[in-house]
Amino acid sequence: MTYGVDRIHEEAAYVAYHFHWSRDQILDLTHGERARWVTEIARINTRLNEG
Repeated sequence: MTYGVDRIHEEAAYVAYHFHWSRDQILDLTHGERARWVTEIARINTRLNEG
């Protein structure tokens, strides 16, 4: 199974929007690291929206 380019762009945009990291910083992360940050950002957003 391949990891789609569109999905990588979605993750990179999501992390960049919330953490203001550069494209290179985000793309230097492994898929697992990037996915973990996406999950953590989603948790933060959920807590903020519920509070």
